[in-house]
Formats: sequence, structure tokens, C-alpha cells
Amino acid sequence: MGEVSIYSAQHLVLVGTSLAIAILIALPAGILAGRSPRASSVLIGTFGVIYTIPSLAVLAVLVHYIGLGFWTAVSMLVIYAQYVLVRNFAAGIHSVAAAQVEAAVALGMNQAQRLWRVELPQAFPIMLGGVRIATIALISIATLAGYVNGGGLGTMIFFGLETTNYEKTVAGALPAIALAIIIDALFRLLEKRASKNMA
Repeated sequence: MGEVSIYSAQHLVLVGTSLAIAILIALPAGILAGRSPRASSVLIGTFGVIYTIPSLAVLAVLVHYIGLGFWTAVSMLVIYAQYVLVRNFAAGIHSVAAAQVEAAVALGMNQAQRLWRVELPQAFPIMLGGVRIATIALISIATLAGYVNGGGLGTMIFFGLETTNYEKTVAGALPAIALAIIIDALFRLLEKRASKNMA
């Protein structure tokens, strides 16, 4: 049980680190895409193509340039999170009613003030939905980190497969499934609360 706890903690650190970095990249990209149809087409189209590339292929390329370890796995997860995050962040910004933006302009708000006081608060429920989807996807994809010495529950899964110790494989797979279900439920509660606050 101690081993499962250690690898589960590693898995959460891996996903949390990747998600934080991914959001820092995706937020400005999503805001730009939400305001500009041309930027939306380029950014979402590009990230959409990348999202279709098999994760093992991306991991192999990253290993060639970065080597094995935690940050190789993080790099892969950050790349795969972009499509979902940018698409949903852009959708959130695009969903803000033009009347609200016009009212903010009439009140004398500059572009930065409109973004932080009007657009982001209004877009937050949709953006949070994107973060939820990305997090669940990362929990799943992060199991591949075990293949490149990146830590997490994938370490147990791959060790079990390599040694035909299928109990070890199941012991790594079940917590990953449980984490996805629990975190999905928590995010759904947050989404409901955010939606109620906007009502």
C-alpha cells in the first residue's frame, strides 16, 4: 500500500506541474484565439493536429532531445494539454456578451481592466470545464511517464507488464482510474458552483 501511495503522489505532482505550466501557456493563447478568428483558426488548428499524434511518438522525440526523466514527461503532458485548454479558453472568451464588453468600455475600462474584471470572470465556468477535461486526459496520459523514468503510477504498470506481474499492473492501473474519477467529480462540483455564482 505504501508503494501505491508513493507512486500516486508522484502521479499527482506530475499532472499538477504539467497542468500549471500548460495553463500559463494556454491562457494568453486562448484569449488571443477568443478575440481573433484568424488566430483561433491557426492556434486551435495547429494544436488539434499535434493532439492527433500518438503520444508514444511524441515521447520518443522528446527523449531523443531531452533524455529520460520527469521533465520529459512534463513536456509531453504540456504539449497534449494545449488543444483542450486553448479551445475551451477561447470558447469562454468568445462567449462573453458584447453588451457587457461595451458597458465596460462605457465605464472607461481599458483593455486589461475589461479582461480581468469582465471577460475572465464571465468566461470562467467554460474555462474551468476545459481545465477539468485536460486534467482527466493528463491523468491518463501521465501513465506513459513510467516508460521514460518519469515517475507516477505508470512505473508500476510498465514494471508489471515487463515482469508479467499483472497484480503489479493492476495495482498501478486502479489508482489511476480512481484519481481520474475523483478529480472529475471535484471539478464538476466546482463547475456547478461557478455557474451558480454567474447566474
